[in-house]
Amino acid sequence: MKNLKEDYFNPFFSHIYIEKAVREHARTQKILAKFPSAEIIEIDHYKDIFCRSRQSFRFQHRTQKLILAARQGTLLYEGAPVCQSFGSQYFYYASCAMNCIYDCAYCYLKGMYPSAHIVVFVNLEDIFAEVERVLEHHPLYLCVSYDTDLLAMEQIIGYVQEWSDFAAKHDNLKIEIRTKCANKTYVRNVNPVSTVIYAFTLSPQAVIDAYEHYTPSLAERLSCAAELIQAGCPVRLCFDPMIYMPDWKQHYETMLDQVFHIIPMEKIVDVSVGTFRISQDYLKNMRKQDSESAVIWFPFHKEGGYCHYPAELLEQMECFLSERLEEKISKEKIFRWNV
Repeated sequence: MKNLKEDYFNPFFSHIYIEKAVREHARTQKILAKFPSAEIIEIDHYKDIFCRSRQSFRFQHRTQKLILAARQGTLLYEGAPVCQSFGSQYFYYASCAMNCIYDCAYCYLKGMYPSAHIVVFVNLEDIFAEVERVLEHHPLYLCVSYDTDLLAMEQIIGYVQEWSDFAAKHDNLKIEIRTKCANKTYVRNVNPVSTVIYAFTLSPQAVIDAYEHYTPSLAERLSCAAELIQAGCPVRLCFDPMIYMPDWKQHYETMLDQVFHIIPMEKIVDVSVGTFRISQDYLKNMRKQDSESAVIWFPFHKEGGYCHYPAELLEQMECFLSERLEEKISKEKIFRWNV
């Protein structure tokens, strides 16, 4: 299993590709200092490595490489229809890194990207400048951890802290950090910012064991979330995506018992509930890479370019979870994807 302990930095990311244009960038130098034994390879553009044809996502994930680059072109994106806006009119996301150290079997990134290598865009200051330009016109709800798990990468790149410091300077900016991580080092040194929401994706342990490879256990995630709440940080619980498996109701019931035992539900910001759904094109690409995983070979219903569980099953799963949550929190705090 991969981990990000400091004494594991050298064998992890044995090769680092760097765009020549960012070779001397301060963030590049800071990241390279964590990997003194890595082989450094200069390139002209990250796509020369990342977008090569006939790559194997599954094979590359066993030996991921790191690519340091500059983000160019579009820096902010409008939120996709399959993502929840939590009532925000101006819902956007930023991609400051691509791909994840975790290996969840159902992750849409496997269908979205041609490579499993991780790209980190070191010109974060340009994304900050674009956010400030947008904030001149209207407030912003911004998700910055959709295309990776930033908190899981924090010991390497430190972007969660940078985003938190940036958000603290802008009253009309709200940031969401989506994660499956249990980074206690960060949590125990956190400076709470009222507009930075830590959103923990939670799954039954059976789902974690079967499909969420290399991720922390449910107990570890809940412990991390509880410590953030105690420290005064806004915390969101994301039961999204809900994954179907045999005896799913019992698995989710057991999970909720554990959640209610550890998390002071009256102190959370809100919760999201949503069953698994994915772009039809992404799913097609994922199935080419993996001919066996039950989670992506379910007989999904296709609608409007997206795949999701049949309506009856979808409604049954989401209603079950929502009704149980209503025993602990107000209905207004529960955001369902398909409602």
